[in-house]
Amino acid sequence: MSVFVRKYAFVTVLLLCLLAVESAASQKPVIPPVEAPKKELAPVEGQKQEKLIHSKDVKTLALGSSAPDFKLPAVDGKYYSLENFESKDVLVIIFTCNHCPTAQAYEDRVIQLVKDYKKKSVAIVAISPNDPLAVSLAELGYSDLNDSYIEMRIRAMMKKYNFPYLYDGDDQKVSAAYGPKTTPHVFIFDKERNLRYVGRIDDSEKIESVKVHDTRNAIDALLGGTKVRVKHTNTIGCSIKWSGKRKNVMDQWEKWAQETATLKSIQATDIKGIMKNDTKNYRLLNLWATWCGPCIMEFPEIINLHRMYRNRNFEIVTLSLDFPSAKETAVQFLNKYNASFTNYIYNSEDRYAFSAAIGNGWSGTLPHTFLIAPGGKIIYTKAGMLDPLTIRGEIVNALGRYYD
Repeated sequence: MSVFVRKYAFVTVLLLCLLAVESAASQKPVIPPVEAPKKELAPVEGQKQEKLIHSKDVKTLALGSSAPDFKLPAVDGKYYSLENFESKDVLVIIFTCNHCPTAQAYEDRVIQLVKDYKKKSVAIVAISPNDPLAVSLAELGYSDLNDSYIEMRIRAMMKKYNFPYLYDGDDQKVSAAYGPKTTPHVFIFDKERNLRYVGRIDDSEKIESVKVHDTRNAIDALLGGTKVRVKHTNTIGCSIKWSGKRKNVMDQWEKWAQETATLKSIQATDIKGIMKNDTKNYRLLNLWATWCGPCIMEFPEIINLHRMYRNRNFEIVTLSLDFPSAKETAVQFLNKYNASFTNYIYNSEDRYAFSAAIGNGWSGTLPHTFLIAPGGKIIYTKAGMLDPLTIRGEIVNALGRYYD
């Protein structure tokens, strides 16, 4: 290849790279960036230290107890307290969250519950009890969202929640007063706001297997003026992420910081095998280079995806278009981010041969990402920088949001 052709190819890809930056800049950020947890500082004399909550110190509210009052922000921008629901004969409080697969499995049932009791004297409200700082990326394998207030608003919008969804993740005082053990966990109060039922929504995460509708039975009994026959049931779901679990998150980040990256050379004929994806995993293939600004900007999200979904049938493969002479520079960059997934660098300067091996309409833009199903079907492709919410949604929808 002549010097002129090589320079032309380089300039062409660079221009496409700059266009990708402009395109990405037009997108509005929708989810907060992921940051490594800060180490706990030594106590400062005279300064009040935040008290962390641990699960062993939380007791579930006893049957017959009065509902603890609260004033919490909801995803609609309003604050809610018990006073907002005082006109209703029955108050149902469901502790739930964004990320838990069990909670997600029950979302549609909660929405339907609200619809079914809309014309009756029943108020249904959901509270997210989790401290977002106590949720590890490794715990988000069944979700595209963490449990921050911003992400709660996104989830409510995506699912069109028809009930108040309240956030208690900052100090968790309200949640600690009620004492949920899992998400979801239901507390049902009568007209006097005494607790008459606490437990599960029904008896199966899989809706087709449900035989006992515990929450509905309790509501109907209270509306009918009769005693609730089954007052308490055990719950199964994700544990509450009390603030005392922040250390677990920090420990996980420290483990990730020990991971190292490797970078293997690959030839054009082997790239076709990567596209074929003859594995049982969904494969995210990211084309990048160290000289590509948008590639560098989006790389932390590639790392996030790896840490979120690596324990499922999912893998990440990166292909660097750096020239072979820049291999050491590429390795240094990968190790900066502890990129411990599979990384390749193209072993030639012939980028048109690389383009032919990729195929699938790749225009030469960097970065470029493919989500490839087992067997080679491309289920998502993106030229330019990834939108975190979009790619996470594509991945988790392919993998599944619930336990099998």
